[in-house]
Order: sequence, then structure tokens, then C-alpha cells
Amino acid sequence: MEKFVTLTGVAAPLPIMNIDTDMIIPKQYLKTIARTGLGKGLFSELRYKDDGSDNPDFVLNKPAYRDVKILVAGDNFGCGSSREHAPWALLDYGVKAVISTSFADIFYNNCFKNGILPIKVSQAELEKLMDDAARGANATLTIDLPAQEIRGPDGGVVKFDIDPFRKHCLLEGLDDIGLTLQKAGAIDAFEAKTAAARPWA
Repeated sequence: MEKFVTLTGVAAPLPIMNIDTDMIIPKQYLKTIARTGLGKGLFSELRYKDDGSDNPDFVLNKPAYRDVKILVAGDNFGCGSSREHAPWALLDYGVKAVISTSFADIFYNNCFKNGILPIKVSQAELEKLMDDAARGANATLTIDLPAQEIRGPDGGVVKFDIDPFRKHCLLEGLDDIGLTLQKAGAIDAFEAKTAAARPWA
């Protein structure tokens, strides 16, 4: 997993409440267990018309937001089913942070496990960030994880809270496997001791 320290990028406004995981990545894209290639299906029912062409009204199809790295979204982002494909699709598209007032618990946890930073802010702060994101090509935000702050294009700062352990894992690029591998020496020593004590096992 890539380390997450600071992120500067275009933020797209997505002022929709209750964006569920089926909206993030529809069911027809769930046939794979690969984490790559899912970006093409991200918000596909909103991004594409019935004939497969781009929907010019959807924010990610607007020229200023083609290379978006941050989403500023409505309340209760990531609700619905527990599919881990949702953060996979966001990451494959290039989105590394989502800002909202609240997240569904399973989606929130899955983000951290895949190197995406979900940030909870107040409604007033969200409205300010949504306004910043609506500026198109000038909608650049900087997320500083060590300082736990979001810096806007006008120099405004929004502070955010994060669990210290999750912060550590993001800063060090540690997913569940990476955390386990940190204990590789202790695991090897335990297995060697067990093998010597119980050679028949």
C-alpha cells in the first residue's frame, strides 16, 4: 500500500446524500477480484449514457475534473452493501481522499485498508469545501495528514480528527498484510520454537 502523507489535487463536488456502494461501483463490475481496472466502472450509471457515451452533465466528465484526486461528497457516503470493490474503484480512478460529514462504517474501514483517507468534517466545513471544489480547475485542496488539516485555495484551513493507529498505518503504508509482516521475526521464532518442541506435529 502506498504511503499517504500529503495530497494536493483537484477536488470534485458531489453534493449527493446517501451515495451507496452500488452507485460507486455497480454490480456488473463485481465479477473480478482484481483491484485494478475498476476505475472505468466508477459511478458508471452517472458517468455514462445508455449508449455508453459520456454524460456531459456528470462532474467527473467535465474537463476540470478529469484528473480528480479528492471527492467532496454529501452525508452518509458509502452506505449500502459492504463491497470492497467500492474503494478499489475509487483508488483505481485516482481518488485518494473522500471528504464528507459521515460515512457508512464498513466503507469507512475499507478505505483505510486500501490507502484511501476518508475525512469527516462538520456540515459548515463541508459547505465551505464544497464551494471550494465547485471552482473547477482552481478547485485544488491540500490534505496534510501529519498536521491533520485541509488547506483550501484561499488559504483557509479545516482541521480534522483521525484515529492515531489508522493515521500511523496510512503514513507508513501499512495494510493488514503489512502489519503482519512487521511481526515476521517473532512469527518465525515462534514457529521454530514450536517445531523444536513438537517435531512430530
